[in-house]
Amino acid sequence: MKHIVILSGAGMSAESGLKTFRDSNGLWEGHDVMEVASPQGFEKNPALVLEFYNQRRRQLLEVEPNRAHLALVEMEKKHKVSIVTQNVDDLHERAGSSSVLHLHGELFKVRSTYDSSDVQEWKKDLNLGDLCQKGHQLRPHIVWFGEEVPAIPKAISICQSADVLIIIGTSMQVYPAASLMNYVDARTKVYYIDPNPAAIQNEQVIVIPEAASTGIYKVKID
Repeated sequence: MKHIVILSGAGMSAESGLKTFRDSNGLWEGHDVMEVASPQGFEKNPALVLEFYNQRRRQLLEVEPNRAHLALVEMEKKHKVSIVTQNVDDLHERAGSSSVLHLHGELFKVRSTYDSSDVQEWKKDLNLGDLCQKGHQLRPHIVWFGEEVPAIPKAISICQSADVLIIIGTSMQVYPAASLMNYVDARTKVYYIDPNPAAIQNEQVIVIPEAASTGIYKVKID
């Protein structure tokens, strides 16, 4: 049984109706990303940041996994499949994938601004005045720009044991996630599925310039 590692990005969920992280002009829903996805933005205008994620959470409640998510579930019937995702949605889990590591946090979770280990499930709106048990404001359980990515060591370990790495729907521009490809063995097959793939100077990488839901079926696993 081969170990297939999936590195998924925003393009994985785009076909479910979720917008990719930012528009071509660098804005996200009309906001500079640093206004709504940084500790400084939260400190400056917490109400704006909370409402921004409330809108994302409401949208996530209205969409469903797409064919690409379901294809990875089918893959589990023949192989060990580990998913490392940059996405904060739960579409991999809802589709039925059993091993999902979220690099950048989860939209349906919140945590205490006082104790980062105090994490709660949360599917409703999060507002100013919603407090943890110790009386501190709750915030989205999202890794913002400038914050550490605590799941990276585990993600590196997963990639090091991959027989096949499939990169789906990511610009390969966001670090440290984009560096994970460098941790696979030199003999590991690497596929990169994206309708607008970034230029990667690596002969190990097989580029499939298609959307996730069709490109995943072009992967050849011996």
